[in-house]
Amino acid sequence: MEFQKRRKTPTVKIGQVSIGSDHPIVIQSMTDTPTADVSLTVKQTIELIETGSELVRWTVNNDEAAAGAVESIKVLKDKGFNTPIIGDFHFNGHTLLKKHKDCAKALSKYRINPGNVGKGNRHDENFSEIIKIAVENDKPVRIGVNWGSLDQELLTHLMDKNAKSKNPKDAREVTLDAMLESALQSAGLAEKIGLKKNKIILSAKMSILQDMVAAYSRLARKCDYPLHLGLTEAGSDIQGISSSSAALGILLQQGIGDTIRVSLTPQPGVPRSREVEVCKQLLQSLGLRYFKPSVTSCPGCGRTTSDYFQYLAKDINEHISFKMPSWKKEFPGVEKLKIAVMGCVVNGPGESRHADIGISLPGASEKPIAPVYIDGKQYTTLKGERIKEEFIVILETHLKTKYSRPA
Repeated sequence: MEFQKRRKTPTVKIGQVSIGSDHPIVIQSMTDTPTADVSLTVKQTIELIETGSELVRWTVNNDEAAAGAVESIKVLKDKGFNTPIIGDFHFNGHTLLKKHKDCAKALSKYRINPGNVGKGNRHDENFSEIIKIAVENDKPVRIGVNWGSLDQELLTHLMDKNAKSKNPKDAREVTLDAMLESALQSAGLAEKIGLKKNKIILSAKMSILQDMVAAYSRLARKCDYPLHLGLTEAGSDIQGISSSSAALGILLQQGIGDTIRVSLTPQPGVPRSREVEVCKQLLQSLGLRYFKPSVTSCPGCGRTTSDYFQYLAKDINEHISFKMPSWKKEFPGVEKLKIAVMGCVVNGPGESRHADIGISLPGASEKPIAPVYIDGKQYTTLKGERIKEEFIVILETHLKTKYSRPA
């Protein structure tokens, strides 16, 4: 299946970052530190930025957090970090932004949830207050609908209306309708208040994969606002990574999505930046963006009686991670390099020829030699105790030959 063309949307500028159909898909993340704690928030934000997060979101839930956000942004800029910071507001965003004008000005974007801005007449009033502050400060806004905090008055209205219908829908369909109506009504109200179309991003997050895909697919057909993708409450570790990758992959394949976040439940000892790494790997696996050379490596089978290929693949990946900061400066385009580390003759030579540079290690009953291929042709044969070191030298030499900047 080929990629469908990206949806045509307005370009939304968030600081120095551009979001929309003509721009690369942007990676987002969110801290889990108390925003009032400047030291912890700055430390984790830098970790996320250095891993590759292009937008970072902070919780702004009280006066202390609003004050902490201002101070943290100042500290980050003093350290040379200008990555846009998003303020995440629920329930009291209208009062915090109005009271803390310096916070409203310092943040690069606001995220608000139509289901959490108030009830009854207060809903539109509070929502309007936030939008007016965004207009005054020339800030974009993500209107983020979430089924866990969906506008209950709207949902109840649609459920009652559906119950009186001659052909009522099931509850799932009505919930999807409510998600879309909440997002689109809110965006329409924001524009009516004065927020320009190129200042609006929408999201419709759910935690069940098929429902989330359905919601975004329908939303994409009903509007041309840029969309932020995410499977909310995806879970931890393998579950969260697999579910998020599947959901986002389906939508991105259809040309839907302009910015993404993978929301993983934190694990003890695992850095928050794991979610950024997953985003990068997802985009690179889909061929939408490239961040570092990719390594195709053998899964192993009964023919691979030696475990050397496992260690070599690990060592090459670690070498790439260590060298990428300097390689990015010295070798433009190196992130698209394809490397193969294979374990036997069955697929080894073929995979190595398909890669830019590859090595096919000997499997069971094969001669103890390892042919190396560059650009589809056999370059040399390695053997002995220093295969890893010699292959790395060949790799480094190839980079200088293929990617060095012109003198």
